[in-house]
Amino acid sequence: MSDSENTHTYQVKWHPPQKQLQAAQTMNGLDYFRAMVAGKIPPPPIASLMGFTMEEAEEGRVVFAVTPQEIHYNPMGTVHGGLAATLLDSAMTCAIQSTLPKGIASTTIELHINYIRPITSQTGRLRCIGEIIHVGRTIATAKGRVVDENDKLYAHGTTTCMVFSITPAPQK
Repeated sequence: MSDSENTHTYQVKWHPPQKQLQAAQTMNGLDYFRAMVAGKIPPPPIASLMGFTMEEAEEGRVVFAVTPQEIHYNPMGTVHGGLAATLLDSAMTCAIQSTLPKGIASTTIELHINYIRPITSQTGRLRCIGEIIHVGRTIATAKGRVVDENDKLYAHGTTTCMVFSITPAPQK
């Protein structure tokens, strides 16, 4: 069997991120994510690429969901750890951002993940729940977990994020 007979296609469509970036600068974190969940703001390109969606957003807590597929597989025949890592990084950082006012953003400076069990295309739909631990003026921390429909744990993690102003500096 040749490789071409056993090839699949994965097409990705995404919205250019400029609309999200403009909205992020005019809204507080929670309103921004609620607008995304409601479909008023398109998801970021990484969500389209990896096939996950933001399902819930409340202050200090954000939930993403994905159904793992073969497209996520590593050479060992399981879902690459990067899927869980991306979900955790996204959910935890967004949980922090959901508490921040307009003009303030956060970015990951440290990420720690524990993988509990393998994920495959047979695992079914997964949810990633990110929740804040602490949000300060310059540093914030959050925790997250990746679970299936029965709340079975697949991975968990923590993050430390830097909090900073995205308001342009005044011109001299």
